[in-house]
Amino acid sequence: MRDFIITLAAAIAGAALAVVIVFVLAQNGRMPINDRQMQTYLMLHPELAPAMMGRAQQLEDTKSQAAQADAIRKIGQAAFFDPAVAFVTGPADAKATLVEFYDYDCPYCKASLPAVKKFYEAHKNDTRFSFIEFPIQQLHGPSAVLAARASLAARRQPDHYMDFHFLLLGEDGSITDDMIAADAAKAGLNVGKLKADMNDPALGKVLESSIALAHKAGVDGTPTFIFNGKTHPGAVDDETLAGEMKS
Repeated sequence: MRDFIITLAAAIAGAALAVVIVFVLAQNGRMPINDRQMQTYLMLHPELAPAMMGRAQQLEDTKSQAAQADAIRKIGQAAFFDPAVAFVTGPADAKATLVEFYDYDCPYCKASLPAVKKFYEAHKNDTRFSFIEFPIQQLHGPSAVLAARASLAARRQPDHYMDFHFLLLGEDGSITDDMIAADAAKAGLNVGKLKADMNDPALGKVLESSIALAHKAGVDGTPTFIFNGKTHPGAVDDETLAGEMKS
């Protein structure tokens, strides 16, 4: 711990970390005068390190979210509801909007499924929804791209898409061809057509476009939601989703 504190103290030349140190020390009734005093106090009080690191992470998260919000404003909401990139459903004139970047192999996307599905069923007639593929192959492997291609192919049978999407996202573990075929049949899709459409080279370009949009918007993980223009990275439950949509 002492070595960690020395390293931490040595880094106080960084503006963000210096602000954190002053903030935490001030909360503990000690306002340092100079860098040396900071270093001495930190080495004598290593118990402050977790608070400082936590605060530093908060500042970094706030900075990242602000940059992401700025990127989304510059892109414009219409880009996230482009049928060439997303599966879009719900009234075109709806005041409420929900965008989700997801990966079928992502455990946090799967954890969010019950809340998203429940919200969709309750608000599909008063909210504009956009579902955008963002398979992170380097984390989840080729099955993530396989599932994304199945999803893109299923868009060509739009009446059954949402049922298929929820079934596939609800599967345990990595997605397989057998899972895709079984879920397609359950959802009422023409399985033969789905398999043929999955081999269409055009799907690769759609996937490239959705990934490019994610990067342009500063999305670097799944799930990432955009509730009424406001970004929310990470999993959601009923309470979080309802709260974000009201804010």
